[in-house]
Amino acid sequence: MGGKRAGWRRTLAFAATATAAMAILEPGAARAAEGPAAGDIEALRAEVRELTALVKTQAERDQGEIQSLSSQVKALQNQLAHSRANPEGDRAAAASSVPAALTTDAAIDRKAPPRVAESASHRFSLQSGDGDYSIGFTGNVQFDTGAYVSFRPASQLAGPQALSNGVNARRARIGVIGRAAGDWSYAFVYDAGNSSDQTAKGVETAQIAYSGLSGAVFEIGYSNTYFTLDQATGSTDTIFFERATPSDVATNINTGDARSNAGARFFGDRYWAGAYLTGPASGDSHTLTRERFGAFQRVALQVLQGPDYSVHLGLGLDELLQAANAGNGTPGTLALNDQPELRIDPTSLLNSGTLGTAANPVDKAYVLDLETAATYRNVFWQGEYYRYQVNRTGLLDARFSGGYGQIAWTLTGESHRYNPPTATYGRISPAHPFSLRDGGWGAWELAGRVSYVDLNSHFQPGTVLSADPAAVDGGRQRGYTLGLNWYPNDLVRLLLDYNHVAYDKANGGVVKGLALGDPVGAKLDAVSLRVQVSY
Repeated sequence: MGGKRAGWRRTLAFAATATAAMAILEPGAARAAEGPAAGDIEALRAEVRELTALVKTQAERDQGEIQSLSSQVKALQNQLAHSRANPEGDRAAAASSVPAALTTDAAIDRKAPPRVAESASHRFSLQSGDGDYSIGFTGNVQFDTGAYVSFRPASQLAGPQALSNGVNARRARIGVIGRAAGDWSYAFVYDAGNSSDQTAKGVETAQIAYSGLSGAVFEIGYSNTYFTLDQATGSTDTIFFERATPSDVATNINTGDARSNAGARFFGDRYWAGAYLTGPASGDSHTLTRERFGAFQRVALQVLQGPDYSVHLGLGLDELLQAANAGNGTPGTLALNDQPELRIDPTSLLNSGTLGTAANPVDKAYVLDLETAATYRNVFWQGEYYRYQVNRTGLLDARFSGGYGQIAWTLTGESHRYNPPTATYGRISPAHPFSLRDGGWGAWELAGRVSYVDLNSHFQPGTVLSADPAAVDGGRQRGYTLGLNWYPNDLVRLLLDYNHVAYDKANGGVVKGLALGDPVGAKLDAVSLRVQVSY
């Protein structure tokens, strides 16, 4: 803009010069000229003509710059609308590749050449001149290392006796995202992570979305889902290494990562509502098996919202409408389980066992989720409560419960900002990025979490499990996590977590050599470090 103001100053100066010259060259003055003065007047006339042409050229150039700025503002407005409909995060299907700032001053129109653009989160993309078409790279690398400093099994006759220390490329995702014809966006992300985990590598996201209506997105494909506040929060934004166990148990039934889904979400600054159909996850077997299908709905409100505070409430319902089976003639089954809020060792302590038999197959399953969150300046709270229900033909419904609460305090004063398109809170953006040259130290955060899951249903310790076909002895797990997080800049994050997990389970007559009701659980303590880079 400084160059443009200088252009207008030059234009005004030229105009003033021309006006003064024309005053000198009034016809009366020209007639009074004699001798050599007449030649001077002719020279002045030539200079006036040059100045007049220059003024005209400068005016045309400035008018072109004004039109260029108008086109650029219009394109940025379109890009902003698209970005609000498609937030960034590790849900790359919804992530926008639209830049928040252009890198050149050329006019944006359909005749302009393609350009390299940079988004507010420093994601680069190749973009058409009008911004309606783009393609860019996205990625997320999370390298974990940790040790189970203490593992105490309740019995030497049942369950794991130790867990393995080591390292894990928890996520190693690379993909392309972009837009087509302005209102359409696409994403493909492949995850090559889980180097020491049992999770299959493969397609994380393959999705197409339409955002032509303000405050609405329609999408179909494979992606992360928006059921539960914890799951809707991208894995690059979660406060701890892993989401809370009760959240994972809920989403593993029918939602979660790499899930086929189709649906729509509608949102504004104060509300969010979405409904989706879901199918098998990427990597599920399709060979002579009955695939799982379901649906979920979620609504959320910012009941209070101000410059330095907010209160969030939400409600979600997940429905497994068809349970998967292992092949033709086999019953529908379901198992509820999760690793103890760390993925260094793939062992799951908490486990309901396989629910569903030939005589009593799983018919449907439901999860009810109540979500809460709040911010006050640099303090953040998030918590959820879950009710799980599994329907089995000919048996009483199996009912379980769980929940978690977590709180974070940013030592350097930054806050977690609300993201309307996903109804979640994003990670910290440091006010003073780490720099030895400039003296910045990034952002620092302390956090704590308590979680609880009860996977017992119709079971009484001290009784034989087989005496009641409806009984489930999945045990109870309590988890306690402390975390210290460092955000050097917007792309890099380091997390240091301490986990204490207590898993309590009573022998229901399954383990030989132990009396009914004897404990067969375990307790553990673990320390782990994650280095994350996401763009």
